[in-house]
Amino acid sequence: MKPLSARTAGFTDSVIRRMTRICNQYGAVNLSQGFPDFDPPHVLLDRLAQVSREGPHQYAVTWGAENFRRALAAKQSKYMGLPIDPDSQVLVTCGSTEAMMCAMMTVVDPGDKVAVFSPFYENYGADAILSGAQPIYVPLKPPAYQFDPEELEDAFRQGAKALILCNPSNPCGKVFTRGELETIACLVRKYDAYVITDEVYEHIVYAPHVHTYFASLPGMFQRTISCSSLSKTYSITGWRLGYIIASPEIIDVAKKVHDFLTVGAAAPLQEAAIPGLEMGEDYYRQLRQIYTEKRDFFLKGLDDLGIAHNVPQGAYYVLLDISEYGYASDLEFCEAMAAKVGVGAVPGSSFFREDVNHLVRLHFAKKESTLQGALERLANLNKLKK
Repeated sequence: MKPLSARTAGFTDSVIRRMTRICNQYGAVNLSQGFPDFDPPHVLLDRLAQVSREGPHQYAVTWGAENFRRALAAKQSKYMGLPIDPDSQVLVTCGSTEAMMCAMMTVVDPGDKVAVFSPFYENYGADAILSGAQPIYVPLKPPAYQFDPEELEDAFRQGAKALILCNPSNPCGKVFTRGELETIACLVRKYDAYVITDEVYEHIVYAPHVHTYFASLPGMFQRTISCSSLSKTYSITGWRLGYIIASPEIIDVAKKVHDFLTVGAAAPLQEAAIPGLEMGEDYYRQLRQIYTEKRDFFLKGLDDLGIAHNVPQGAYYVLLDISEYGYASDLEFCEAMAAKVGVGAVPGSSFFREDVNHLVRLHFAKKESTLQGALERLANLNKLKK
């Protein structure tokens, strides 16, 4: 038989989802795949119950139900500081995963190059390859995970047509400063490039850090494909409601890609999510407070156990330094930790282009009782020392 497509030869299945399966196998506390173990806001659940009886149950408009797009545009106009038109500047997708893939296929042609900051969410490199593009990796350097403007410009000199910008960053929790974003904007203008943003953690940022939407910078809206989702903000990762916000010219092309990728996001879930989009500032203030408390509780627990880690500025992930345990493979360490300690993590090598085997990622989007249980298990981490 003829060989199958070669484009997938360079990457494996999702390591994150693989670690969830390993957690399930050993009954480990799953701090690998980033989903909460607590309920969404009651207004969403109450509306979902109504919709289950009343509908809609058939296709919505391909690019998103009109009332959902209007509620989303009103909410994002407020937080992005931009007047967003729900009809010409919004596209609803099946989660931010589809939004990012749709954005990539809207911008690049086979043979184009795309700049990607490293560390990166594992889908980005795969998105580029599936689109026929070549990723150029630009390192974010610990401990602050800052980039060298010269190294970023070198990616554009090599012909990068677009940059993927995850802000706040998964996995390292970096929140890009306005100054850093302005440096990126200058290079984007200079090299006539685009920026594809992944901003799913836009409302999970820890003081004194502040999230700045790249599209809100002067002259950047026309060059930015802003991707996000409702998953993390409203604790509905399984609803798969994402979106793209961009200029009408970009959205017109993205609609075509989206239509043939998935047809449309789930109509009943769009309807049920509208009350969440209409919640006031108190909800987002409380969300930041809740996650600040979770972060502080979990990091203090790690400190008390003497486990080295970074301090995330946003999102809900933390990187642990496992150098002292003597493992050449971070994947082997994660498998041993799930089996012998009972806590699931993701090997850091799945996020870095560089040769990194001394970091693993945990997340803390869990109830305090779950985090406490994980910390009690992590007290046995020394058993893994070789």
